[in-house]
Amino acid sequence: MSQPVRVRYAPSPTGYLHIGGVRTILFNWLFARKHGGRFVLRFEDTDPERSRDELIEPMLESIRWLGLDWDEGPDVGGPYGPYRQSQRLDLYRQELDRLLAEGKAYYCYCTPEELNAEREAARAAGRPAVYSGRCRHLTEAQRRELEAEGRRPAVRLRVPDQGPVTVRDLVKGEVAFDVAQFGDFIIARADGMPVYNFAVVVDDHHMAISHVIRGDEHLSNTPKQLLVYQALGWEPPQFAHVPMILAPDRSKLSKRHGAVAVDEYRRQGFLPEAILNYVALLGWSPGDDREILSLDEMIRLFDLDRVSHTAAIYDVEKMAWMNGHYLREADLDRVVELALPRLQAAGLLDAPPQGEERRRLRAILDAVRQRVRTLDELVEASRYFFTDVEGYDEAGVRKHFDRDDAIPILEAVAETLARVEPWTQAAIEQALRGLAERLGVGTGRIFHPTRLAVSGRTVGPGVFDVICWVGRERCLERIRRAIGWIRQRRAARAAAQPAGPPAGPAGG
Repeated sequence: MSQPVRVRYAPSPTGYLHIGGVRTILFNWLFARKHGGRFVLRFEDTDPERSRDELIEPMLESIRWLGLDWDEGPDVGGPYGPYRQSQRLDLYRQELDRLLAEGKAYYCYCTPEELNAEREAARAAGRPAVYSGRCRHLTEAQRRELEAEGRRPAVRLRVPDQGPVTVRDLVKGEVAFDVAQFGDFIIARADGMPVYNFAVVVDDHHMAISHVIRGDEHLSNTPKQLLVYQALGWEPPQFAHVPMILAPDRSKLSKRHGAVAVDEYRRQGFLPEAILNYVALLGWSPGDDREILSLDEMIRLFDLDRVSHTAAIYDVEKMAWMNGHYLREADLDRVVELALPRLQAAGLLDAPPQGEERRRLRAILDAVRQRVRTLDELVEASRYFFTDVEGYDEAGVRKHFDRDDAIPILEAVAETLARVEPWTQAAIEQALRGLAERLGVGTGRIFHPTRLAVSGRTVGPGVFDVICWVGRERCLERIRRAIGWIRQRRAARAAAQPAGPPAGPAGG
């Protein structure tokens, strides 16, 4: 690259970090790391009605939790600070004054009512509803007169009357816009605050940003920004507009599609590496069919040439599947530490276990994580190891407990488990397979009702893991309770059966 790579993520602190923002951060971060460049964070907080200072730190914390870092920003400083627009107002004023002095911008005194009337008249006449330029040539005397009325002027950029503005985009190619659709647009409001399309240009130039990588919802802003670059006499950065992220039905992504803030995914028990891996593939391909990628692999493979031109489809179920993969592959001690506060919050543990109890917890979580997708699911799937079974899966009851042989089989299982030594998965498996052989039944006739009696569920870890880590005494107690429950169920059903027909009269 001809100049050092410097990219930025520049959100407004008006909400929490969502999936779209994560992808923008990740693509910029990968591009910077791939090319030995700098990744900059700055906040566009010049809208006092929407910006909230208290949202800045949560956003920074979300990015940290994802495992991404930044080279310059409001918390770490840097040679091009400050990194909040609200602290750069003198710089914007300086560049506005230069444009005004050079006649490339002018004061506009039109009221909102006058501008609305002008737009309506343009629409009625079939013309573009853009500003007419009525304040372009005000004399000093006319300006003083308008100010005497109490009017406070905005500042407008003087836009060429005709011609194209061409965006040369690294993803979309060349996209041409007609300046007639813009008119002389406002670059500073009447309160003196710069608007987005002006401030972002000043910031990107003074921070030496080389590439602007952002969502293609910003593509319509880019021609206006290029006009500002032109007026200020600056070379623009290279632009790359990545495709939108849509819901599976191709509608705008929203909470109902599972698109919640990163903090909510964290609370649900998603791992940061799974989120990053999934988000990386929203609109970018590593060049082959692989789906599981480490950050180091992403850095090595990332290339804007592999960014798609079409919208990416967000699927929270696919992300959950990917999270399940990372949960199974993660270091077990890390999983234990992540699960502990959740188990305590769910009332399943009083305190972090030690010694033998910690060994048991590790074994339980290792077994359970093979079939779950999130830490929340991990806790729920572990519940019966720590608390009594409160009910039985209804489909499992019909299939396994309603059989005529359910009670004698469970009684035989209890008798067998009471004698197992040592209490290990291998010994339990050998004993139950031997029982099936002695009874002349398939192993499923033994395993399935036993699982249901011990866990209340029909799915989960291997049945020998379940029996082993629930513990002998609890298993025997639960099997006895299940036998009693089956008897009560049968008695209740028998009592509900209608009585037979009355006897006929005696024969003569």
